[in-house]
Amino acid sequence: MTDSPSTDNNPGLSIRVADECFEDYILNSEFTFTVSGYAEVQIGTPVAQWRIDWVQPYLKNYGIDSQEFCDYRSRADSTVLVAWIGEEAVGHIVLSTHWNGFAHIDELAVDATFRRNGVARSLLDVAQFWSRKRSLPGIMLETQNNNLAACGLYESYGFVVGGVDHLLYRAIDPTTEEVAIFWYLLFKDEGADDL
Repeated sequence: MTDSPSTDNNPGLSIRVADECFEDYILNSEFTFTVSGYAEVQIGTPVAQWRIDWVQPYLKNYGIDSQEFCDYRSRADSTVLVAWIGEEAVGHIVLSTHWNGFAHIDELAVDATFRRNGVARSLLDVAQFWSRKRSLPGIMLETQNNNLAACGLYESYGFVVGGVDHLLYRAIDPTTEEVAIFWYLLFKDEGADDL
């Protein structure tokens, strides 16, 4: 990691603090993804080796609410950043300092039209920069066992699975196969060389 975040993989990409346009961007973007199966998470095993219970593909939408994160823009321990390609907002990341001292990615989303262009990776670069500037030991986030593309992204970026919660979503749907996966990126210069 250098002294500043990089968007070298996509020179037309810029990342800025969210402004009053954040709500319009959220309302006009497509954040659904296709669920094709549910992974059986095995800590310490690469995502490609997880057993998948395949299902009839369907679209999943978590329903992003811009108001939920409005106060993050003004707090000292959090931020909302938006990725832009030219004059179009294409993705965002919501960061905060978690109670345990890690940076926490509360949300990372890229408009479906702009996926596979390095936007999510650039947002993760900025998250790492933000976290290191605050001398935090690493970054944590949560995703689900049905979001296989996200799992692959986090693993390829250097995150490791630190835990799995089979009950987190049961209050929403008692029959769900959706499992929460907690990912951690421990900064190597902070004593995580053994991972």
